[in-house]
Formats: sequence, C-alpha cells, structure tokens
Amino acid sequence: MGEPQKTAGGNKAYHNFHNDFLHIKDPNERRRLALAEVDKAPFGWYHVRAVAVAGVGFFTDSYDIFTASLLTVMVGVVYFPGVGKMPTTSDTAIKLATSAGTVIGQVGFGAAADIFGRKSMYGLELLFIIFATLAQALCSGSPSINIIGILIFWRVLMGVGIGGDYPLSSIITSEFATTKWRGAMMGAVFAMQGLGQLAAAFVMLFVTLGFKKSLEPSPTLATCTGDCAVAVDKMWRTVIGIGAVPGCIALYYRLTIPETPRYTFDVKRDVEQASDDIEAFKNGQPKGQPDAATRIAIQQEAEKKMEIPKASWRDFFRHYSKRKNAMLLAGTALSWCFLDIAYYGVSLNNATILDVIGYSTAGAKNTYEILYNTAVGNLIIVLAGAVPGYWVTVLTVDTIGRKPIQFMGFGILTILFVVMGFAYKHLSPNALLAIFVLAQFFFNFGPNATTFIVPGEVFPTRYRSTSHGLSAAMGKIGSIIGQGAIAPLRTRGAVPGGNKNPWMDHVLEIYALFMLLGVGTTFLIPETKRKTLEELAGEYDMSGEEEAQRNAAAVIENKTDAPHGQ
Repeated sequence: MGEPQKTAGGNKAYHNFHNDFLHIKDPNERRRLALAEVDKAPFGWYHVRAVAVAGVGFFTDSYDIFTASLLTVMVGVVYFPGVGKMPTTSDTAIKLATSAGTVIGQVGFGAAADIFGRKSMYGLELLFIIFATLAQALCSGSPSINIIGILIFWRVLMGVGIGGDYPLSSIITSEFATTKWRGAMMGAVFAMQGLGQLAAAFVMLFVTLGFKKSLEPSPTLATCTGDCAVAVDKMWRTVIGIGAVPGCIALYYRLTIPETPRYTFDVKRDVEQASDDIEAFKNGQPKGQPDAATRIAIQQEAEKKMEIPKASWRDFFRHYSKRKNAMLLAGTALSWCFLDIAYYGVSLNNATILDVIGYSTAGAKNTYEILYNTAVGNLIIVLAGAVPGYWVTVLTVDTIGRKPIQFMGFGILTILFVVMGFAYKHLSPNALLAIFVLAQFFFNFGPNATTFIVPGEVFPTRYRSTSHGLSAAMGKIGSIIGQGAIAPLRTRGAVPGGNKNPWMDHVLEIYALFMLLGVGTTFLIPETKRKTLEELAGEYDMSGEEEAQRNAAAVIENKTDAPHGQ
C-alpha cells in the first residue's frame, strides 16, 4: 500500500487535522485522535452554522404543529357556515393526524439514517414538510372529497417529515458538536420550537389585522359569510403556507452538509473520508476530497482492524439483549412518553388563562375580536414561561447537567399537577395562572428539553439514530394517549347547562401520576455532561466471542509482523 497523500487546505482559522494524522497507520488510533479533535475543538462559527441549519427545521416543525389549533378554527368558519365551527371529532382528527405521521417518521427516518447515513436522509424529511405544507395551503373540498379528509392526509404526510427531523437534527448536531458545549448546542436546536410557536402567533396576528375591515361586520363566527368567509379562507391558507418558507431557506444547507465523521468512521469504516469530512465541515464545504487510491486501501485495512462492532440485525439484538443497554433505551423512551402524556395537560385550562389575562373569546363582539384575541392570547401563552424555559436550559444544561434538570423538572411538575388536581375547585383564576406559567417554564427548563438531548448522546453511533427515533416515537405515542384518551375524560358526567368539565380535577391528578413516573425513569439514564459520545455509548463493549476473535486476529498479525530469525 502506498503512503497516504497529504490533502490541500488548512490555515490558522481552519487547521487541517487530516494531515496531522497521516503518519498513524492504525485506523483505530486515527479514529480516536480525529474524533478527539472534534470533541475538543473551540466553539466556532461552524458550530453556530450547524445549530442554525438544524434549528430552522425545528422552527418549521413547531410552527406547523402550533398552527393546527388556528387552522381548525378558521376552516370551521369557512366550511361550516351557519355553525362557525367544525365537529369536535374532525377537530381532534386533524390535530392527531400530525402526531400519527410523526411516529412513522421518527421510527422510519431514524432507522434509515443508521442504514443509509445521516447525509443521505438529511433534507429529505424537510422536502416532505415543505411539499405537504404547500399542499395543505392549496387544497380545497369538492362534491366527492371532504376538505377534512384532505387536510388529514396532508398533515399525516407532513407529520412524517416532522418526525424524521427529531432523530436527524439531534444526532447530527450531537456528532458534530464539541463535548464542552454539546448540550447547549442540542438545546438551542430544540429551543427553536419556542420561536416557531411565537412566529405562528405573530403571523396569525398580522393576517388578522390585515383583514380587519372584512372581519368586523360579522358579529359571530357562525355569521361570517361572503367577504368575511373569503377573508378567513385567505387567512388560513396564508398562515399555513408561510410555514414552508423557513424550510426552503434551510433545504440547500441540509442537502450539502458532509456526512458526520463518526458515521463514516464507525459504520462505513472509511477512515480517510471521515478525516477529510471533519475539515470540510469546519470550512462549510459539502464533502472532503481525499486521494481515491489511498482512501480505498485504508478502508480495506480498516474493515479488518476496526474494533467497533459492525451494525447488523444480530448485533442490534445482541446489544439490546444486555440489561444495561435495554434499561437505557427504556429510560429514554419512557421518560419521553410520560412527559408527553402530561405535556398536553397544561393547555387544558387555556380558556381560563385567557380570561384572566383579558383575551378570552367569550366576550368578543365580532369575528375580528374573536380571531384577534385568539392570536394575542396564544402569543402571551407562548411567552409566559415556554420561551424562557427553553433558553434557561440552553444556558445551564452543560453546567448543571441533564439528569439534575430532568429530576428537578419532573419533581416540580408532579407537585404543580397535584396542586392543580386536588385543589382545583378551590383555586382562584389568578392562582391557576401562576401555576400555568410555572408549569410552562419547568416543562421546558426540564424534561421537555432533556428527553430530546439525552437520546442523541448515550447510544452507539451505529444505532444512535434508530434509538433516538424509538424514544421520540414513544413520546409522540404518549402525546396521542394524553390528547385522545385521557383529556376527554374531563367531560365525564357532564350534564346540559351544568359544568362542562366535571372530571377536570381527576384528569390533572392522572397527569401528576405520570410526572411522578417520570421521576422514576430518570434513574435509568446516565449523566452525560462533558463526556464524549464514545465514553457514553460504550462502543468498545463487545461480547466475549467478538473480543476473542479480535484478540486472535491481533496475535496472528503480531506473528506475521515479527522480525525473522529471533
């Protein structure tokens, strides 16, 4: 085999690490040194770029999910004249359609990114979101097709793309991040959800102000016909369609990122390409350009000598047949599931909260005031705890740690839901508002952020995306349970003209139980701050059979390389 060729590039700003390791022939040692450079690299603009590209996807995801509640209000006005609202079953179906698609996307894209590579999948999920978003904005009913059915179809497809963004954005950010600030980088990506919700509320507010003259003549949503209905029809299409814009901006950058060095080292075993891709990432280039002949020769040698187990179905089941690995996956998946079951619960009292802050739709005089109060009320709700919580996590997750934040979040939320549940009939509206703001804050400065971060760190590279996708899918299944099965119980025992939600206190008590269970599952996850992905994943943890094979191969190689005549 010929000597490795030096690659061009590198300066004071962008050091060429590849050339530093050309003299090292052992692929395992080259891997260790190259990844150490990624882990120890000072925080730079290439890290900011990685966060921005991944974060725009989460901004889009959150915008599209948040607009579902606005969509159902406005579609109800346009397509159900004289009633002014769609049936409750249709409203629920549209909202749950995205969650159903998300589960498919999380599992499907998660597994595909481990099989075909992160680069191959990244951007594809964004194409799903962009296409489905534009299709929603342009769709309409007909004598043979109901508008609700069409919207459900496109929102399921959009959900598939949104689901794919969870494992891909998490692991790509994780695998490119510097160890010291990895939590903050992943937290900043996730925090873009809050800004996406904020943007959706602002867009709704602006379009409402823009169509004020057309909306004011209609005293109620049921009487919004003619010019008023045309205005609302334009409004919901505008609000939904704008959700495709940030995705279009980020698409180019996602399609042109280099493959993550860890995937190229550990799964493809392409040592030379991985070394060059590190430099390409730092320079904002789509791919490294190693010498082809050298690359192939080193890759063939790495196939024989690399100590990391190769990904396969057999290895996957072997890995998760070990109790500690299975318990780790259970810890990340169940924590996310229990969180999302109750996460929906905090919004059950939105009507009361809006009334307290003066933006209830109950006292509105016309359609304009109803939609205006809806927009401003949502804006305040997002700002009241949710956005601050996200960014406090970003600032503290690498100092306090993931596990303490998750423990604290689940613990405080258990107390808040217990208070809301057992004292529900004795709480004043202002007390409910205070608890609401605290719950919003500690969901996001708590398990809502850490359940996203930890699964992107603790699993081995070859199964990291699949495992993150499975954990996220469990979370979304929890969300479906919370919205579709537990929340409707609040109307149990309701009678016409009486309390609409007689079982609300018991529902909140059920959510408190799931928060307490979240405290328990947090014991199953490790603390990950300031540890490398290789330390956390235990990628050298091989079975006895594999270790024996490796040792035997090493003995044979040493005998072959030993000088003769000794």
